[in-house]
Amino acid sequence: MHILLTRPLEDCSEIIHKFQSLGHQVSHLPLLVIEKKDYELTNSFNYGGIIFTSANAIKFLDLKEIDKNITCFCVGQMTEKKARASGFQNTIAAEGNVSNLKELILQNYDAKDKPILYISGETISVNLDQQLLEEGYNLKRVINYQVKHNQKFNEKFVKELKKNMPDIVYVYSQNSALSLLNFIKIYHTEDQWMNTNLMCLGEKTSSILNEIKWKKIFLFNPGEEEFLLYKI
Repeated sequence: MHILLTRPLEDCSEIIHKFQSLGHQVSHLPLLVIEKKDYELTNSFNYGGIIFTSANAIKFLDLKEIDKNITCFCVGQMTEKKARASGFQNTIAAEGNVSNLKELILQNYDAKDKPILYISGETISVNLDQQLLEEGYNLKRVINYQVKHNQKFNEKFVKELKKNMPDIVYVYSQNSALSLLNFIKIYHTEDQWMNTNLMCLGEKTSSILNEIKWKKIFLFNPGEEEFLLYKI
C-alpha cells in the first residue's frame, strides 16, 4: 500500500521505517512547522507534578530547571517514551487523549498536594488547565512552543503524489487537518482522494476534512497505526 504520513520527520521517522520494513511505499508530507517560544518558569522545584500533552513540550523544555522525580503525566505512550528518554522517572501515560489524561490526574494526584506544572503548545484542543482548576487543583500552564502551517511544499513531490495518490493518510491533530485541507485546495486535488482512507486522531480532527470525499474515515489512538492497516 501507499501510505502518506504528515507529521514532522523527527516525529514519524520510526513509523516510516516500520511501514517500509513491511513492504509498503511511504510518502512524507510535513504539514506543520514546530517552533520554540520563549517562556518564563520560576520556582520550578516547588511543583509536585508535571503534565505533557505533546512530546514537543518536552523537546522545547529546559530540563535543567525541572525535578525529574516528580510525577509526570503524559497524554500517551509516545509522549511518555520521550519523557523517559529525557530523564523523568515517575511517569504515568493515558491512552492518547486528554479526557483519559484528566481522569488519570484526578485518580493519581491529590488537589491538596503541591502545584502542578502544565507544559504545552500555544494552541490546545482541550482546555485541560481550566478543567483542572475547576476541580480545585493549583496549576500553572507554561507555553513553550507554537505550531505553524507549512506553506512551502516541494513541487516535484506534489506532482508525483498526484500521479500516485495514497491508499492511506494519517492525520494527527486539528491543526494538521486544517493544513491538509489547505494543501488540497491549493493544488486543486479535491476530487482525487476518493480512493484514499483517512486515518484521524479523534473526531474533531476528522470533521475538518469531511468536505473532502474519502474512501473511508477511521479514528485511531497513537500506537494503533500499524493495526489500522489490517482494517483496510
